[in-house]
Amino acid sequence: MTEMEQQKSAEITQDSKNLALLLWIGTLFFGFIPGLIFYLVKADDAYIKAQSMEALNWSITAILAYLAAFMLSFIVIGVFLIPVIGICHLIFCIMGAVAASKGNPFRVPFTLRLIK
Repeated sequence: MTEMEQQKSAEITQDSKNLALLLWIGTLFFGFIPGLIFYLVKADDAYIKAQSMEALNWSITAILAYLAAFMLSFIVIGVFLIPVIGICHLIFCIMGAVAASKGNPFRVPFTLRLIK
């Protein structure tokens, strides 16, 4: 670990890491609700706010993708897309939880950045 990473990790408290971990696990099971709650309640903690914003953006993107796949399921393409979106949701939430437990910032690729 480089000196810069150690300083960055030292600034983030263990409590913030634990809350961010719970945020990503909650996002896996409850969608946008944990991200919205943490975004509104923990606005004083920069790390939690950044991670909740990312989780909320990912949840909104996943919901829009599920809606598009549902509409496309009438022409059979969506039937194949729904499991792919579910696997992406699982993988990105796990990646977010692992990064949060280490105190690293995590940005989900392919996410619409609607909340800034």
